[in-house]
Amino acid sequence: MTLASSINIFLASLLCLVVRILAFDVTRFDNVAVYWGQNSYGATHSTDVVNFQKRLSFYCADNAIDTFPVAFVDTFFGTGGLPVMNLANICNNVDNATFPGSQLPNCAALASDITTCQAKGKIVTISLGGAGGGVGFSSDAQASGFADQIWNLFLGGSSSTRPFGSAVLDGVDLDIEGGSSSGYAAFVNQLRTHFNGASKKYYMTAAPQCPFPDSSLGAVLNAASFDAVYVQFYNNQCGLQNFPIASDWDFGLWDNWARNISINKNVKIYVGAPASPTAAGGGYQTPASLANITTQMRHSFPSFGGVMLWDASQAFVNGRYDLAIKNALVAAGGTGFTFPPCSAPAFVPGTNYVGGSQVSFNGYIWQANFFASSTPTSSQFGEWSAISACR
Repeated sequence: MTLASSINIFLASLLCLVVRILAFDVTRFDNVAVYWGQNSYGATHSTDVVNFQKRLSFYCADNAIDTFPVAFVDTFFGTGGLPVMNLANICNNVDNATFPGSQLPNCAALASDITTCQAKGKIVTISLGGAGGGVGFSSDAQASGFADQIWNLFLGGSSSTRPFGSAVLDGVDLDIEGGSSSGYAAFVNQLRTHFNGASKKYYMTAAPQCPFPDSSLGAVLNAASFDAVYVQFYNNQCGLQNFPIASDWDFGLWDNWARNISINKNVKIYVGAPASPTAAGGGYQTPASLANITTQMRHSFPSFGGVMLWDASQAFVNGRYDLAIKNALVAAGGTGFTFPPCSAPAFVPGTNYVGGSQVSFNGYIWQANFFASSTPTSSQFGEWSAISACR
């Protein structure tokens, strides 16, 4: 073998190693997803213009963030039959050009930002909905047609009205916070027909509220396959502010759903959190507190996948909150899960348990929310809460 051949083989091996290092891996336990697009900091600090949301590429300069859901497509059926997308101060249908006969902004200038982030091993998805979204479907047929349209506008299809030009996003996120759940399962399932056999991997995610089941997405999550679920543990009684009150904190319900009910039994559950005190109405935790909570969840439940933050603009102004959380997750370990032992006494039918009692039953350690005598089951208003998986 010549020296040149040896060098070429070495370089090829090195390139493969770099690709493996950079590639997004949804199976890991230390992923961080951060929403971008709504300039949340600017909405709460209108005079601090210098810290308003920056272009997407600004936020993917290091390894802190793995996934960027781009928020939001907030109207499904706008003028001319095209959706409407609003990326706040970066691109919107008021300040930017729109495609003729529609309210869909032409944000092709962001194509290079998207490909730059993707080249660094990050995935960029399009998020549909938001708190004030004009969203919903009248039928499964309408939902399936909209899935085809999203595929052509943002993903691997083709259209003359692609908002990000030639850039191909990596999937779709559902942040549906109101209205009927009708049609969404058909929407996801139709998207999956496009994903199957595609030349690249696409991802399907959702961002339900933490009360289980979610009022808008609960039925959808049961009827379609998702890769990750970004549970919003804020602005609710089950939020981070009430950890570790067993009767409020319900990650165990979501773990049970992920491993026993969901179509994709390998779906990952993320702890969704506000990235600063002004990012949400409640639930904000200091970096140290969130690190403690998520480390416990990482070692307690195999479905744990990482942390979702709202949003990038808030995280960066708040002392790189995203980086602090990423470092904590990495320290807790990105791969491998060892089930904790079922160290609590076995549940004994017919026994009356006082609040706070812990028992082992059916692969979980349960804690009595109050006086309990029934068999432990995963129920939002049950007598027991699962505080850890176990074997």
